[in-house]
Amino acid sequence: MSTIYKLIDCCTIIAGQSPESKYYNTDGVGIPFFQGKADFGALYPNIRTYCSQPTKIAEKDDILLSVRAPVGPTNLSPGKVCIGRGLTAIRPGNSVRLKYLLYFFRYYEAQLQRSGTGTTFKAITQNVIKNIEVPVPSLDEQEHIVAKIEELFSKLDASVAELQIAKEKLKVYRQAVLREAFDPISKESILLQDIIEKPRYGTSKKCSYAYQNCSKAVYRIPNICHKDGRIDRKDLKYSVFSDVELKNLDLIENDLLIIRSNGSVSLVGRSAIVKGEDCEATFAGYLIRLRCKKPSDVLSKFLHYYLESHAARTYIEHVAKSTSGVNNINSNEIGNLPVPKCEDINLQAQIIKKIETNLSIYDSIEQTIDTSLQQAEALRQSILKQAFDGELV
Repeated sequence: MSTIYKLIDCCTIIAGQSPESKYYNTDGVGIPFFQGKADFGALYPNIRTYCSQPTKIAEKDDILLSVRAPVGPTNLSPGKVCIGRGLTAIRPGNSVRLKYLLYFFRYYEAQLQRSGTGTTFKAITQNVIKNIEVPVPSLDEQEHIVAKIEELFSKLDASVAELQIAKEKLKVYRQAVLREAFDPISKESILLQDIIEKPRYGTSKKCSYAYQNCSKAVYRIPNICHKDGRIDRKDLKYSVFSDVELKNLDLIENDLLIIRSNGSVSLVGRSAIVKGEDCEATFAGYLIRLRCKKPSDVLSKFLHYYLESHAARTYIEHVAKSTSGVNNINSNEIGNLPVPKCEDINLQAQIIKKIETNLSIYDSIEQTIDTSLQQAEALRQSILKQAFDGELV
């Protein structure tokens, strides 16, 4: 039997508040500073920033709740830390076990997300947090529920780990497919700049969903689906341009858009091919447009697949890698990428066909693994629901 408490009646709640940016540092001065979900790991956040003049403080093993963009995810505080306005710290009182409350919040995450309000990004207020209703059984029953959850999660985690290992092995297979395809023509190379026009950076203008009815769509990093070489047009932002501003930002069929800057170096240099239906849009500043000088001499898919190969990735990640947290490749660096010399357009087509035939096997297996991982996550949520509905025995 559980007693229903409002969170404010069974926990201490500390609303985050961001200090002035002049007190931030990456030199370890002060205490760790977490701003929101971007800092979260599986259980504890990743320490990237410190604060020398903290405002709001969480203590070790306080639950850190993301309260804005996105709402609901949780981590545990690794020690005494400063929390910004994207987080709220929740410290269980004597009537609530820490792990019980953490699992409750992971069960309750979807409901919290629906409580979020705001047009630019979703957030929840402190009033919403304080009034969350928590079922609180006896301490013995809480420990029993936690033990049962962890028993089932342990089995589930083992299965997920095996699926993740299989997925990593598929990445090795994918690279083997590309290496086998390009090895026979890799003895002689040319520079990418020899076969493309001068690379063009995208627009630096602010993009928004709000401009949709009076402006032009702008492709951004999330629109680059490099694995299948397409542009995803489901989540588009827009901006207003003059004809002069658009002069060098046009797109034509078979252009390549590559990611030039990202926090993850593994994404830098990834590309997508512009199809005919993609040409009415333009592209953002974190992307570079590559256009072949003579489309009859080189196929865009040939370049796209080569950009995914181990040789190209090794070069790109070497020149792009930065210690500042933002990895970047510029137009000169991408232009100096060595590319296998293959003047026979029919041979290029044969290489593409061989790659796609072999990768279709990879894609089918990966889809099966991804479906299994989604089912595992659904099962995880089902376990939590049963636990807090009193059905887990």
